[in-house]
Amino acid sequence: MNAGRAHIVKSYQQELDYLRALMADMGRQVEQQFDLAMRAILDGDNEAADEATAMDRDVDEMEREVESLAIRLLALRSPFGADLRETIAALKITDGLERMGDYAASIARRSRSVGEARGKISLSGLRSMGSLVQENLQRMIHAMKTQDPNEALALWYADDAVDESYTTFFRELVTYMIEEPRNIRPCTELLFIAKNLERIGDHAGNIAERIFYAATGTSLLQQKQRRPKSGWNSKKKIVEDVDAEVSEDEKSNQT
Repeated sequence: MNAGRAHIVKSYQQELDYLRALMADMGRQVEQQFDLAMRAILDGDNEAADEATAMDRDVDEMEREVESLAIRLLALRSPFGADLRETIAALKITDGLERMGDYAASIARRSRSVGEARGKISLSGLRSMGSLVQENLQRMIHAMKTQDPNEALALWYADDAVDESYTTFFRELVTYMIEEPRNIRPCTELLFIAKNLERIGDHAGNIAERIFYAATGTSLLQQKQRRPKSGWNSKKKIVEDVDAEVSEDEKSNQT
């Protein structure tokens, strides 16, 4: 490889690394925004609510920056293979992150409407659900940085716990409303908040799918259809199957 070509490749890799770093920064921004929104809801922290709402503009700006870099890479570098998949995935991932930021801002704005519910209605279910979502956001950020299909797979399956937590809290709120009609208004606000949490979890799961595809070239949904979900061993087997398929493809291309 001549010096000029080496310089181009190095610069290209630096741009890919920068793209990953930008996405991870955006993920951390959304995680911080979400943390502030939950403090606003659970603790009645109005300053946290205002800060979380204001951060939505920063998340939007970061989305535009990632989009601009990804489009530049596609137009000027003509990536292929895993690099092409990762660059295209970046566009879809940042869209998901932006939506998550919108939901976090919505949660923060609703915090003032549930003030009367504190002390009357147990928010332990919401706190538990928020903790699960927070853990998934941290998994998501790590998976974006490493592009590790195993990390993406763990994140994808972890969304099941968020869905179960949402169902449990939903039932609790319905019970509160049936037992005391005066709880209907604050419980309705809490239902909207819980739904936003569930949607944030869904977007984290969607991002896991994008990361898995970018890393392996295989759809996570297709792999799930081949094998029933039955514990972590089967989850590891999905990645092993994909690795085997990729190895076979590489051997075929060499012959």
